[in-house]
Amino acid sequence: MTPSDPRLDARPKRYPPPEFPPRQPALFARTPPALFPPALGLLGLAIALRMALGRLGWDQAPGDLLAGVAVALWGFATVAWLAKVARRPGVVVEDLRVLPGRAGLAAMTMGGMAAAALLAPHAAQIAKVLLVAALSGHLVLALLLIRLLVSLPPPGREVNPTWNLSFVGFIVAAPPALALGWADLAAVLFWGTLPVAVAIWVMSGLQFLRVTPPAVLRPLLAIHISPAALFATTAALMGMPDIAAGFVALAAAFAAVLVLSWRWLGETGISPLWGAFTFPLAALATAMLVKGGGWQWVGFGLVGGGLVAIPLILWWVWKLWPGGRLAAITNAAEA
Repeated sequence: MTPSDPRLDARPKRYPPPEFPPRQPALFARTPPALFPPALGLLGLAIALRMALGRLGWDQAPGDLLAGVAVALWGFATVAWLAKVARRPGVVVEDLRVLPGRAGLAAMTMGGMAAAALLAPHAAQIAKVLLVAALSGHLVLALLLIRLLVSLPPPGREVNPTWNLSFVGFIVAAPPALALGWADLAAVLFWGTLPVAVAIWVMSGLQFLRVTPPAVLRPLLAIHISPAALFATTAALMGMPDIAAGFVALAAAFAAVLVLSWRWLGETGISPLWGAFTFPLAALATAMLVKGGGWQWVGFGLVGGGLVAIPLILWWVWKLWPGGRLAAITNAAEA
């Protein structure tokens, strides 16, 4: 064997030595979109609480306090995620590739619409700017998602509950649009998203008959309640009581089925995907309060339950953010 024999160079691959102390990612470089569904739930809870207090003739101060906390948390999380995007814009598409990221980004822009609803009575001009920005951002994310879905193999294009957030989530902007005097925009959002929601419900139902969702993804089924509840609220505000009654009943039926299946639904125990329970609960409470009659008493009960459940879920999810645990669990992209 000669020194020039190439086998002499067959050495094991060298790996860099471990860093000590371990490398720390840049500030907000891995902000997880999973922060946003429970934040959206808290915003929705503030809307529902305000309405409940108004129906009871009680002081609005607790509702305003919760609204301020909810808007501040949503705003902080949004700035943190945008800081990640500023470092590397490619993280947007990377976050859209996974279901927690997809649901989270849609909830982020929907949160802007809900925040506009909370701001509308106090700062109409700011609310208008925020509503337009949130709708524009939601549209951009929806178009990016469509482009991504087209590029995926058929299994990656199968319908799932997060489609309601990405493609029907525009309806969250309809009630604040009405409050801000943009009735035509509200009508376009209502009638434009309604057939999309129906199509997603039908496709989801047919898919459920063929394939049982894996246990870890079952909490996402609660998302199906949100469009029905939001259509009910919007229809009632637009002066269509019969349509509102139909959608309240549909949302309540969805919720009843899920409540009866709670053991099956939560088989894996609490996870970051439990954020998907929060906004549907708040949206259903609001719809029932807006519809009034016998529904409002159920709405009061849902608000009371939401005041306990939604902050607890938000705390459980958000406490995983420091140290990167939430990002790791939900496969969030890193800038």
